Amino acid sequence: MKKQLLFFVLMMLPLVASAYDFEVDGIFFNYDSYSQSAIVASDDANGTKYSGTIVIPNTITYKGRTMSVTAIGNSAFRNCKDLVSVHIPSSVVRIEGWAFRDSPNLRFLSIPSTVNSIGGYVFSNSLTTLVIEDGQEQLNIDKYTFYDYYPEAFYIGRNCSQSYGLQITFANILSIGKYVTSLPKPEAIPISSDSPLSTRFLKTIYSLSENPSNISGSFSNKHYLNSTLYVPKGTKEKYMMVEGWKNFFDIEEMDISKMWNGYGEPPSGDNPNNEKCEKPTIGYSNGKLTFASSTEGAACYYSITDSDIKSGSGSEVQLGVTYNISVFATKSGYGNSETATATLCWIDATPQTEGITNGVAQIAARPVLVKTDNGFITVEGVDERTNVSVYTTDGKQVGSAISQNNTATIATSIQPGSIAIVKVGEKSVKVVMK
Repeated sequence: MKKQLLFFVLMMLPLVASAYDFEVDGIFFNYDSYSQSAIVASDDANGTKYSGTIVIPNTITYKGRTMSVTAIGNSAFRNCKDLVSVHIPSSVVRIEGWAFRDSPNLRFLSIPSTVNSIGGYVFSNSLTTLVIEDGQEQLNIDKYTFYDYYPEAFYIGRNCSQSYGLQITFANILSIGKYVTSLPKPEAIPISSDSPLSTRFLKTIYSLSENPSNISGSFSNKHYLNSTLYVPKGTKEKYMMVEGWKNFFDIEEMDISKMWNGYGEPPSGDNPNNEKCEKPTIGYSNGKLTFASSTEGAACYYSITDSDIKSGSGSEVQLGVTYNISVFATKSGYGNSETATATLCWIDATPQTEGITNGVAQIAARPVLVKTDNGFITVEGVDERTNVSVYTTDGKQVGSAISQNNTATIATSIQPGSIAIVKVGEKSVKVVMK
């Protein structure tokens, strides 16, 4: 009998040695032969855990065959202690059970509108912000999709199939998209007096719909009395005539553009209008970088990295001293500003003076600050009447200007996030478009 049992165990080993079919760029997949697509999988059997930021691609290629990534499989990111963020592509239509359970450092997740079903026990309470992106198609959720999950901030942009089980009662902020016409009813959950949830209740509600629907039964008397409902400007009277909404004691109108729509950081409790610090400016003069935000009392936080050559081999080195700068403004009670970026570099002022004497480099150079914003590139610090040109990475010129007052501004069609090459005289600098 023992020999038979040992034989059975040995026969089973190959079946559990790997929880996936193949790997591409550090992400594990199973193959769905029915749809000829890929499903994101875990690798618990081999002890490998996802960590850091995971960007799931729309398509992957394996053994010469390209296939769509259509699902996140059962327990795919479960128990990944060092997982920080996961980007779900628009190719994904299904998220299976336990997919993000027990991953304590995953704090934000956005579910694209292409996802049409979510399994049970998917989320852990460490996920403080959940966004279900806008969509007009119903999202099918399991009875236990939100079991034991209490988000701090929740944006819901779609109707859900279940009429129960969504624990919005204990969120701090709830934002409801314009396509939502019904809300799941929260189940009654016994909460002990020493539970952190016992003092939590929904403080702020944003409803982006200008034509509210009946949501009777979705909120309790505590919410009607203590929560503030923000509605689009000009719609308060409509809300006061619709079942469910009319029961709120505090209804305020707000510019819909200031309501949290699932993008960016959710507003804090002391900043319901979602006011943000003004984007800072970046300047350079006399060897010093300067940052300033027009929001009074805001502090600027900066990050500076250099692309100097650290080491290498060979008989020739092309020098290119460049500093990449990013800075944002922050203030208590305000959201962080957009991040401003710039590139600081030095261009030859008088190349004939270059040389090394007594071990000291004698290089006359002029500092130039390159900034990008909404497709515009501004170059500050160049000589008068200097030609400044902008190219794509494949060498196509997309704009040029002659500097005036030591500054040149060029409008381009290069998309945000793409690389642009800025040529100032004979100096070329790569910058990321913002």
